Amino acid sequence: MSETRSDGELLRAVASDGDRRAFEELYRRYAPWLTARMRGRCADAGIVDDVVQETFLAVWRGSARYREDGDAAGWLWRIASRRLVDALRGAGARGRLRQTLARLRHRDEVSAEDRVLAGVEHGDLAGALVRLSPELRAVLQATVVDGLTTREAAVLLGIPPGTVKTRAMRARRQLREALA
Repeated sequence: MSETRSDGELLRAVASDGDRRAFEELYRRYAPWLTARMRGRCADAGIVDDVVQETFLAVWRGSARYREDGDAAGWLWRIASRRLVDALRGAGARGRLRQTLARLRHRDEVSAEDRVLAGVEHGDLAGALVRLSPELRAVLQATVVDGLTTREAAVLLGIPPGTVKTRAMRARRQLREALA
């Protein structure tokens, strides 16, 4: 009959001895909880699964150091949340790169979005959007089309939340002026 070890005991065993059983117990104890919390922050299950795995890999490899006086759950959450921000930044950069490459590949083809925008009857919305700077269009894409919060858009675009708000305000003002 085995006794249940505390989180601190498990973490010490993993860090000092590379105790695989201690690591597995820690994983069973916290991976479902961490996954559920991460899914509240990110809808992409693939990214969440990767973040949880990277978090526990950091624990196993010892690159994440636990301080004896801290709460293990809070410590794991901090590691995972930093990894999630990094993953979202990377996913945003990869997505922007894919979009840019797709535009270069299909320059002569009109996208469905462009056809819809060109058909707007009241004002030249398509033209007004094209005249916005890429930075302002990116903020509109993230906040209006993708429905992200200011904070999520900031993480995605790699800019401060205040910059997202300022750019969104400037974009709306420029669109109003162009469509008036």
